[in-house]
Amino acid sequence: MSLTIIKGTILSAPALGQLEAVPGGYLVAVDGAIQGVYPVLPEQYAGAPVEDFGDALILQSFADLHLHAPQYPMLGMGMDLPLLDWLNAYAFPTEARFADTGYAREIYRRLARELIENGTTRVCMFSSLHTDATLILMEELEKAGVTGYVGKVNMDRNAAPGVLEETTEASMRETLRWLEASRDFRLVKPMLTPRFTPSCTDELMAFLGSLAAERDLPVQSHLSENQAEMAWVRQLHPDCQQYWETYAKYGLWNDRTVMAHCVWSDGRERQAMGDAGVTAVHCADSNQNICSGVAPVRAMLNEGVKVALGSDIAGGDHLHMFDVVAASIRASKARRVLDNWETDFLTVPEGWYLGTSAGAAYFGERPGFAPGNRLHALVLADDQLSQPHPLTPQERLERAVYLRQNGAIRAVWSEGRKVFSAEN
Repeated sequence: MSLTIIKGTILSAPALGQLEAVPGGYLVAVDGAIQGVYPVLPEQYAGAPVEDFGDALILQSFADLHLHAPQYPMLGMGMDLPLLDWLNAYAFPTEARFADTGYAREIYRRLARELIENGTTRVCMFSSLHTDATLILMEELEKAGVTGYVGKVNMDRNAAPGVLEETTEASMRETLRWLEASRDFRLVKPMLTPRFTPSCTDELMAFLGSLAAERDLPVQSHLSENQAEMAWVRQLHPDCQQYWETYAKYGLWNDRTVMAHCVWSDGRERQAMGDAGVTAVHCADSNQNICSGVAPVRAMLNEGVKVALGSDIAGGDHLHMFDVVAASIRASKARRVLDNWETDFLTVPEGWYLGTSAGAAYFGERPGFAPGNRLHALVLADDQLSQPHPLTPQERLERAVYLRQNGAIRAVWSEGRKVFSAEN
């Protein structure tokens, strides 16, 4: 039996808009599973080793449910272009470089380490269309301690001829090869990934839908991100009234489906998400950077749609999820103005919940540090910031969300295992 006991100011998000604080508390896990959070260490653990972090904040680690691994080298580039132009000018040429497995190894090792050092332990991640590079990505994530899902991208039309493209036959064949080769990964699993509807023929979409059903595989893609993209989808699928139907008609629309952006999802599309149990991923940075718009997150939440957060690098310009939470809150305030002040913006506790508990829910976890959950946690030492007067744990979290604190993350646990220590 392995026993982990962490002491500090423990703060978690047990429900949307709620924060639960236990100053000087103990977080206990046995064999990687949380037993509970206690103000006083239970007698049964008396004498056991305790990692005492003083007054540092012990927080849930982050879940980033939408990011593009091969775009990591182009962070902060092309932000003056709309989506479709940005893909052709920056994203596709950058992704093409991952045909080189040596390059893939170097980049993906750096990415995996940065994720862990910034407290992100769960992901739903896009790779490129390159099978071998995708397997390298999964390997490096697992080595670093990142858990979750990775997808080999499928795109057999409207790609970048001579730069980034695959035939329908090659896409099918390589998808099967990738699935077979990824069987031995324990914590990073495959996720079917049609890039978006315009990039996949009907034949390929039907193949992926059948594969998802046969092998019970999750699915990730993009939905209603950009108005030009949506017009393109209508041209390609005149039989579908709305974007979401282009996934549903092929069996790619259910409670294991993750759809990024949903900026322009109207009431009918949101209802379809709620009815099917689809998870919408809010990517506030990307939506603003490439001028897609501001997603109706409050409407989604009010209507019972499952919502989580994504950095969406490299449409998003940073990997740090504290910044992603802050951007989501700011975007909701802009949305309130656009809605004539008729919708509420996200509060810090709500944004924090979306970046932690809501994302973890996709992996079957209960909100907060609930007993039975796997231990996914980070330690944040915020004592480098001035303390003019005593702050509550909630105030300290708010400050952490809005103020980037380089080097403040002192330790990270993922799937019950300590995967990062600033002391090493």
